[in-house]
Amino acid sequence: MASVWHLYLIETASGALYTGITTDVQRRLGEHGTGRGAKALRGKGPLVLVHHEEVGTRSEALKLEAAVKCLPAAGKRKWLISRSVAPV
Repeated sequence: MASVWHLYLIETASGALYTGITTDVQRRLGEHGTGRGAKALRGKGPLVLVHHEEVGTRSEALKLEAAVKCLPAAGKRKWLISRSVAPV
């Protein structure tokens, strides 16, 4: 059976938004929290998961991740609101 991929956004203590994909959001958040995740998040905590959604295939997740990562910070926040997420 193929894994289901998820897109997630994490907010750092300084308010920056980090976008990533994974097959297990809670595992990945734990990795980021202990410094074993992305270097961009090391020392930036506390980290808060502000959004995650099931996307489907890895290919679909990569495409959505790329689209969100291209957005400026304000654009990411508007995108979050469009996904029915409370403003962060």
